[in-house]
Amino acid sequence: MNKDELKKELISQHAQFLKSIQSVPKEQWQVSYNEKWSPAQLIDHLVKSVSPVKSALSLPAFLLQFIFGKANRKSRTYDELVSRYHEKLKAGGKATGRFVPTQKTVSVEKLSANLNNKVYLLVEKIDSFSESQIDQLVLPHPLLGKLTLREMLYFTIYHVQHHQKQLVTQPTS
Repeated sequence: MNKDELKKELISQHAQFLKSIQSVPKEQWQVSYNEKWSPAQLIDHLVKSVSPVKSALSLPAFLLQFIFGKANRKSRTYDELVSRYHEKLKAGGKATGRFVPTQKTVSVEKLSANLNNKVYLLVEKIDSFSESQIDQLVLPHPLLGKLTLREMLYFTIYHVQHHQKQLVTQPTS
């Protein structure tokens, strides 16, 4: 995906996720099933996941390179990245530390607005980088190690889809 496609997918996939959340009855927004996160916790987790990517892309390219370095390989394709993520999950990988959602009751409307805002700010930041820079600069991912900016954006797109599937599989009773 080029930068324009990445931006379109980031907005589209997050909008679909938030639309799915709105279809869940309000009384179930704070309810978890089968030891999975509640809809509110899913949004909180996504906010916590998108925020550092947005913050990193707010930095100038030279500073990202100074802090995290440059890639020593080509960017993986979207499918390769998703496959690698699934391998890590099968090996027991899961969210830890600052990426774990809170257990407190939080307004889904407020969380949704916050996620939407973060995604739009992230999308704006993508234009600060050239196509070659998003393949050369890297960021650390807590489960996948160093990823190019393109791979991190692929992950951000897939990550929301991953959690939307979890939301869809929760009982509707």
